[in-house]
This record gives sequence, C-alpha cells and structure tokens, in this order.
Amino acid sequence: MTPKRVVIATDLTADSLDLLEAAEGIAVTIVPPKTAHVREALAGASAIITRSDFRLDAPLLGYAPKLKLIARMSAGLTGLDIDAATARGILVMNAPGGSAIAAAEHTLTLMLALARNLPAVHESLREGWWLFDRGQQIGRQLHGKTCGIVGLGRVGGRVAQLCLALGMHVLACDPYIREEQVRDARIQLVSLDELLRESDYISLHVPATRETQALLTSESLALVKPGACFINTAHGGIVSEALLADALKEGRLGGVALDVWNEEPPFNSPLIGMDGVIHTPHIGDNTAEARQDLSLQIVRQVIDALADRDYRNVVNMPLLPGLSYDEIRPYMHLAEGIGALQHALARSPIRRIAIEIIGEDMDGLIKAMTVGILKGLLSPFLGDQVSYVNAPLLAAERGWLITQAKGIQISEYRNVITCQITMDGGEEISIAGALFDRQQPRVVQINDYRVNFEPRGHLLIMGSYDKPGVIGRVGTLMAQRGVNIASWHTGRAEPGGNTLTVLSFDEDLPDDVMETLRGQDFIRHVHQLRIP
Repeated sequence: MTPKRVVIATDLTADSLDLLEAAEGIAVTIVPPKTAHVREALAGASAIITRSDFRLDAPLLGYAPKLKLIARMSAGLTGLDIDAATARGILVMNAPGGSAIAAAEHTLTLMLALARNLPAVHESLREGWWLFDRGQQIGRQLHGKTCGIVGLGRVGGRVAQLCLALGMHVLACDPYIREEQVRDARIQLVSLDELLRESDYISLHVPATRETQALLTSESLALVKPGACFINTAHGGIVSEALLADALKEGRLGGVALDVWNEEPPFNSPLIGMDGVIHTPHIGDNTAEARQDLSLQIVRQVIDALADRDYRNVVNMPLLPGLSYDEIRPYMHLAEGIGALQHALARSPIRRIAIEIIGEDMDGLIKAMTVGILKGLLSPFLGDQVSYVNAPLLAAERGWLITQAKGIQISEYRNVITCQITMDGGEEISIAGALFDRQQPRVVQINDYRVNFEPRGHLLIMGSYDKPGVIGRVGTLMAQRGVNIASWHTGRAEPGGNTLTVLSFDEDLPDDVMETLRGQDFIRHVHQLRIP
C-alpha cells in the first residue's frame, strides 16, 4: 500500500514527530513554512500540518491534487481558504483548547502589566532613574475591579477563573452561552453594551468569523468607561487598531495590550510604540507546555483521520456534537450505501431527494446521514472528487432539491432511515435501511420489496418475474462461468408478480456474464455496483 504523505510546514515537538513517523501507512515530509517550499511538497501530499501564520489559499491548494486534510496546529483558521478546501472535499481541522491555559495566562500577564505600568517603570530603571516620579509610576490593583470578557469559551472561561481568584468582578458577553451553562454563579452574563459601560478591563476571546469581524466600532468604544483598559489575545480584525489608537490619544482608554494584529507583522499599526500600549508578537500560545500539547493533539488527530478512525475538530464536516466518529460512522456508511443503490436504480436524472429518519437510535443524525446519502449518489460518477465535506455543495450544483420529509416510511422497523428519490417524469424509488445492533448496516426494503442485505461489496441488483426456475437458471449460469455467489436475497411484492433480488460476489461480474444475464427472458432489469 502506498503510504499517505503528510507535509509538515511548522515546528512539531520531537515526541509528536516520532509519533507521526511511527504511524502505519504514513510518510513524512518536513519543509520550511515558506510558500515556495510548501508548493513543491504539496504535489503528492495527502495532508498538511501548518500554523495559523501560514497562508493556505485557493491558488496554493491548486498545487495539491491529492490533498485530503489540512490540519492547523492552533485554534485559529485565519489565512486558510475554507470555502476552497470544502469545494475540493478537503477536511479542515484545528486544535482548539490545546493552548487555552497559555493564552489565558498571557492575558492575565498583559492585564497585570497594564495595571502596574510595567513597561514604563522597567524602562525608567533601565535608564538610571529610581522612582523618578512616583505619581506617574503609580499603578492600580486588580482586586475589586471589573473584568469584561467578550467570548466565554475555552480561553475566556479560564481568564474568568483567574480574575475571580484575584478578587475581581467578572462580566461576560457570549450570545452562544446560556445562563444555565455558566458553572460559576459569580460570572454575570450581560449584553455587550453593558459590558463595555461597566468594565475596567475588557478582554476579547472570540473566534475570527464574519460575525466578529469589526465587532467593536467607534460607537462601541464610545460606551467604554473612561480610563478602561483593552486587551486582545484572540484575533486581529475584531477591532480597528486605528480606533484604539484614537481612543487612547483622547484619553477614553487608559491602556491597550495586544498580542494579535490586523496584519502580522504589524509594521503599519499606529499602536506600535505608543505610550500606554503593551504589544507582544502573537506569543499567547508560545509556551513549552502548550507547544507540546498542541503538537501531540494535532498529530493524533491527523493519524486518526487518515486511518478513518475519528474526525475530531474537523470544522467543515457535519458530525453531531457530543458523539464520536466511531458512533456515527456506521450510520453514515449505511446512508452512503443507500445513496449508491439509489444511483444504480435511477433510470433518469434525479430531481428531488426526500429523507425520513424514525427512531431514537437515529435521533439527531439527519444531517450526517443526508451527507452520507449524497456521497453515495455522487461517488459512482465523481469518484474521489466527492467526500463527506463537499457532497452537499456538489449536490446543490446539480440542482437537486433535498428535503427532510415525513410519511414516506415503507418499513416496519422502529429505527429506520428512508430515502426517496424523484426523477424526471415523476418516477420515485424508496429505499429503507436500518442498523442492527447499532453496528451492522442493512437495507430492509426497496419500494414494495422486503429484503435484508448489507449494502457493501460487489452487488448485483436483479429485477425479475416471479416464476419457477429463476434461482436455478441464475445459479447454473454463474456455475458455468466459474462465478461464486456469496449471498442471495430475494423479495417480492406479491405472489406471481415481480421480484427484486440482490446478490453479492467476491468480485465484479465479467461483461459477458452481464450480457448473458440481461438476455434472459425472466429479467426485467439488472444493475451491477460496488459499495466500499
């Protein structure tokens, strides 16, 4: 088996690099994080590991025809064209939480440095002045002050606990957090406007998204309590550096501390060198411990994803929160098999796909199983171009109408997924599937025909007339051609009517066998397919 090549364009720790190189079926290529070197290495790469300071855009992805996975050794995804990756079916994963402690501690470091005016007093003594002006060098204690945290996620939550330990009051604004989710009653959820008005220190901990781009405006900063300090260790672009500089010059802000910038390096930022500003070069996660944790976390995620064992922290794949890929995988494979069967049976272009899920076992899996069905429908003619990531996009490009429906149940099973496709002319095909023991995928009905087979391997779907001798004639034909039948499942709508038979084989049937089979007088239709 050809090993899957992983390009590393960042610094991994020795332990994590050893783990990756020891993984079965993986070859490692290490390159400097420079565009020219990465572009050359991407030609045969299955995966790439980078940090958020490396730009991976659509043109660069064009040099990676075999790329299946982009792994970011950070929580941030800036500089990465997720839309282009998704359209290509490339998984994008990050490593959230691995540097939360380091980022929270750095936030507190900046807060303390602002409170005690550390840069100025440090330089004063370095220049030979001992208590040159105690009035100018006077600081403030954090105890009793109010810290407003915008974004109460992994980092924001840790900052909140550190501030509480210092005796501060903590306000938080996070539209995705409900009051009952806040474990510490001392943290008060408020609106953004109230947080800006009441806080002595404002600390940003939101992700870089369209919603958070320019989150704070000149109107927002006008609400800030006079003399309040502003800290950003999350992402640049959340607030304009020019607005912060103006607010500092006008005395509306008492200090600014930034570890992240609108442009990095921030050569054109008006905040660099200003009095009352503490600036650091994006080192919030730059501790030995965080580096080790992040390296091991991302390497383990890459190994599991390439082995199809797990897809942790994939940001563009429809997995159900709270469930592992091990739990979801059998359901998605069942759905993919149903989609492949629908493709094989469809006699004209598909126009509509309706999906119904019934039963507690499948509760909440509609999105994941829909993607599985779409992948099964598209893979026979798109091959490796389609994945769980881009299947919905490719389906939309073909004008397929996809709906979640009720009332199309054709099976008596308690936990079942039913997919009904509608083709040109209005003809419909319905297929129902179930998961036995939550592990074994089975197709249990096709239209009016009750069946029970695993949608996997080399399959033959044969529509015939319900008449004596069919089984014997097919068996004799296969025996004459040296073909071994692995399994045989037949369902009929009514005695003496039509039957639907699904046979499985160890390999594809030769073309001449298929032609002979099609010429039999009992055959209505016959289709061959292979489901991985």
